[in-house]
Amino acid sequence: MEDRSRVERNWAAACHLAAFAGFVVPFGHLLGPLVAWLLKKDDYPLVDDQGKESLNFQISVTIYFLGLLALSFVAVAALVVTSAGDAPGAGVPISVTLLVLAGVLLGVLGLTELVLVIVASVRAAGGERFRYPLTLRLLR
Repeated sequence: MEDRSRVERNWAAACHLAAFAGFVVPFGHLLGPLVAWLLKKDDYPLVDDQGKESLNFQISVTIYFLGLLALSFVAVAALVVTSAGDAPGAGVPISVTLLVLAGVLLGVLGLTELVLVIVASVRAAGGERFRYPLTLRLLR
């Protein structure tokens, strides 16, 4: 029975660690956890739970990333428009501030994702049902 439990915990951790496939494959941060979850969700309850949790977190991170990317594009567009207008430089401080803010938040998002995936993997490997903060629960 111990061997089955260890295998279950390893697969649960793999559901989280598979998100690092995003460093190698486009959309790998979504595809990696999806594949791990689909392979073993019916065999192990912990894998089913942690696979959904990992996917929900990666989907949430993707949504947050796209929002920050949109903010960056708006800031750049505003910067271009205000520098070419009648009063060049009028909206530059706000545009630059938004652009810097978006850049900082993108960095924080990436670092937070990295740390939380590692923490989740360790906890799942220990048999714990980890919950990511600020995660949209789309898969239940």
